Amino acid sequence: MTWWSIARQPRWIGVLFATLGVAAIFVLLSQWQIERSIEHATVIERETETVLALDAVAEPSGPVTSAAVGQKVETEGSLVAGDASVISGRLNHGATGYWVTAHLVTADGASLAIATGWTDDLDAARSAADILDSSSAEVTLTGRYLASEGALDDDIEEGERSAMSVATLINEWAEAPDTVYGGYLILDEPVDGLTAIDSPIPSNEVELNWLNIFYAIEWIVFAGFALYLWYRLVKDAAEREELEREERELAEVN
Repeated sequence: MTWWSIARQPRWIGVLFATLGVAAIFVLLSQWQIERSIEHATVIERETETVLALDAVAEPSGPVTSAAVGQKVETEGSLVAGDASVISGRLNHGATGYWVTAHLVTADGASLAIATGWTDDLDAARSAADILDSSSAEVTLTGRYLASEGALDDDIEEGERSAMSVATLINEWAEAPDTVYGGYLILDEPVDGLTAIDSPIPSNEVELNWLNIFYAIEWIVFAGFALYLWYRLVKDAAEREELEREERELAEVN
């Protein structure tokens, strides 16, 4: 007999319904575990709006940690003349325009990329960059510290950049820095002629209870195993029926 003919027998249909009931219970237990993981999720809140010293949250040549990203910081240093640049394709409150960047050397001698402001006028952006290029003033800056962007969106052939990439800026600076921060600073107060860059408060992170998620996956596996077990039992019964039929035919021939 075939597997399908065995599976349609009342006995095995009854076993199937019982198996489906057990599998449904396992699925409900999985859903319960997922709900528990969400209910017990830990909301990681950070006081990003409390201004801290830059060197208290980040270090030159080190990784940009999740705790540092979005943090308001303050630092002192001197602007490096000749290292200002313009980045295109930057959104600010839904409008596309330009960022003007600058190079700051902190009091400790580490380099930091600065996003000084935004404008939708290219001439205004270039004018602001020219002013920064002629300045080596000592300044105290406050802003939001963010991780460097990748340079994948830059159109190198056309000489256009749209990413705030620290690695790219380093290559454009007149002198290679000894040490450099992996992130960059968006100024709270833009330079003259520019608009403040929109830099919203980072959303709080939610950390799920992964143990509950693991249990939820286990219950789904159990549900699948229950259905497989029914299939395997029916298949074994079909094989036994076929074996017994062959033995009867062999006995009749002898």
